[in-house]
Amino acid sequence: MLTQIKLSGFRSFKEETVFDISATNYKMLQDVNVTDGILKGLLFIGGNASGKTNSIRAITFLLEMLFKETSIDVPVNPCLFSKDNMKLEYHFSFDENKIVYSFETNKNGIVLKENLMLNGDCVMERIGKSANTTLSETKNYNDIDEATLFLRTIHFNTKFASYPILARWMKYLSNSVLFNAAERSVITFEASNKLMLSKYIESNGVDAINNFFNYFGFNQEVAYETTHRLSEFAVAESKSDKNVYLKRNNLDYWMPLALESLGNQTLLNMLPALLHVVNTECMFIIDEFSSAFHNELEELIIRYFMEKAKRSQIFFVSHSTNLLKSTLLRPDQIYTVDFSQACGSTIKKASTEHPRESQNFEKMYLSGIFGGLPNYRG
Repeated sequence: MLTQIKLSGFRSFKEETVFDISATNYKMLQDVNVTDGILKGLLFIGGNASGKTNSIRAITFLLEMLFKETSIDVPVNPCLFSKDNMKLEYHFSFDENKIVYSFETNKNGIVLKENLMLNGDCVMERIGKSANTTLSETKNYNDIDEATLFLRTIHFNTKFASYPILARWMKYLSNSVLFNAAERSVITFEASNKLMLSKYIESNGVDAINNFFNYFGFNQEVAYETTHRLSEFAVAESKSDKNVYLKRNNLDYWMPLALESLGNQTLLNMLPALLHVVNTECMFIIDEFSSAFHNELEELIIRYFMEKAKRSQIFFVSHSTNLLKSTLLRPDQIYTVDFSQACGSTIKKASTEHPRESQNFEKMYLSGIFGGLPNYRG
């Protein structure tokens, strides 16, 4: 599981910034929101254009560099108003094993340094185009692609066959999912995007989704067919392709998903990813969470994840202050994000203000105690 990210010169984060995902001494939600002393997720909240999405981009950037066909995105990823290099460092913990992976690039997207530590021992070290490693039969490498992470190459060549804990780590990373709720898009980091709604239903059927609806009393069910009756007057029919339909249990007709509410469209497209992450080890990264969701629904989704996921983690961006509840999230799971012209994006963990469980976190945030509150003047 991810325990810490340290970064500087990344997108809107000019100065060195640390995201700590280790649990503090709070006892609230200890049994459901914490696994082995590690938080099962973080919420990033703040004003528009403060850097919230860039916070989770620090995670997806690593996944893209390791598993997607891409190189360092020079115009976008380095901080545009800092002269310094981009530095990223990731800490992970699996049982008693500690993994620390870091790399540094310059403004041209050239990898300058790369380092992998396993339980305090250096197993891979790269400087420029040269690297030394104990992870493969070849120990010394020269003329490495300067815009590609060497870790990607080593994993592709060895699959870490002699290092089961590193193989588990890479599986944890590759199982991860990015969901953009505003666009209702799912990005996976394996070979195929099997969590797109239609592909998921083709492979798994509709039972898991309908069981979710039934368990929580949604009073609706989903079908995947070529033909369905819209009403007593109309039939929807496709000559070849199947489509997703929703039926409210007290009505006798089906509605094509494309004609459903934005909330239902978002939920249906999110559900395959949600059902996937609670049953595996991975990260669930959500941008614009709460888009088109009722307060009760957004709470349900976060609570469901915390209760059902064992060793997965959720990192999500939201503007919804409704989520700031001691019955849903701990103070050490809440990061506020601010932006200033001089320092770029800065963060503050709500737990640094030592709120008590009995206090109203939402009111504390809206009063400015936690930071991350936009200052609009009429």
